[in-house]
Amino acid sequence: MLRISMRRAGIAVVAGAAAFGTAALPAHASAPAATAASPTYSAFAFALGSSEPTIYSFINSATTSLNMTMYELNDTTAVNDLIAREKAGATVRVILDQANKSTNQTAYNALKAAGVGVVWSSTSFTYTHQKTITVNNDESLVLTGNLTSEYYPTSRDYGVFDNDANDVAAIVKVFNDDYTHTSITPGDGDNLLWSPTTAQNRLLSVINGATKTLDVEEEEFSDSAVVDAIVARAKAGVDVRVVLETPSDYSSEVKEVESAGGTVVGYSSSTGFYIHAKAIVADYGLPTQEVEAGSMNITSNSLKDNRELGIILSDSGVASVIETAFNSDYAGGTKA
Repeated sequence: MLRISMRRAGIAVVAGAAAFGTAALPAHASAPAATAASPTYSAFAFALGSSEPTIYSFINSATTSLNMTMYELNDTTAVNDLIAREKAGATVRVILDQANKSTNQTAYNALKAAGVGVVWSSTSFTYTHQKTITVNNDESLVLTGNLTSEYYPTSRDYGVFDNDANDVAAIVKVFNDDYTHTSITPGDGDNLLWSPTTAQNRLLSVINGATKTLDVEEEEFSDSAVVDAIVARAKAGVDVRVVLETPSDYSSEVKEVESAGGTVVGYSSSTGFYIHAKAIVADYGLPTQEVEAGSMNITSNSLKDNRELGIILSDSGVASVIETAFNSDYAGGTKA
């Protein structure tokens, strides 16, 4: 967990780790207006550049309200955009992780001084590691990455836009209670998974449902229940591929996957390209396809002690964005 805020910065991206933009059109930009019966979803891979214009555009689409829960906020453009939305008349509220004040204090101070509603997260969670933005109470952006600009050029991360009414309502309800440090058991809406409540079981459902292929891209990889489920799929004949950051940190887990017939490749900080993503694609291109992306790492702490949010979809556009980037990262990784 702490490696997230102690990582390296400013190293060139390794060759073979391609940058992928928004291959599925952001729902807030040009998609048809959603109804309760027709939610839309889209995804993007972080641009591997000096900024994240897709995220800034989403922030700037807020006209009435914006809620942000962010583990790390250290991006001057994003902070200034939040302030501008508040000054334009939107009600902007931000939750920042209280255990990560060294990174978040500058943003906290700037937002507070500008009249933005900003609070530190509840100490009920080890970390508030969630990374989510909701605008106008009708669309949410679920991220695997933080808004920390020094890491943008070198970190693999994803974002998923979601305007499913039940999902957004659940996200807003949890935000409202987390903002006031009120205990809540989150609802999963139609597609969500939350830590510390449903995340582990929902991840297991995606993994256990894989019949042909299972692609896993993770920064951390130590929760025994999830790793055991991945190993079981490999033993059952599913083509399991795993991309990890610093796989030597998880040597026993890697050995289990490889002994079961899966393959594992990895990156390390010395290469410059960093796997910060948390994503799973099961049965890509098949009727049984599912894709998961969110803030939770595959660790017991992340799944059982933190506030985290992810999303599980069968949407082909979202799956394509993540699978395309995964294939590049798998091809460019070093065998563990």
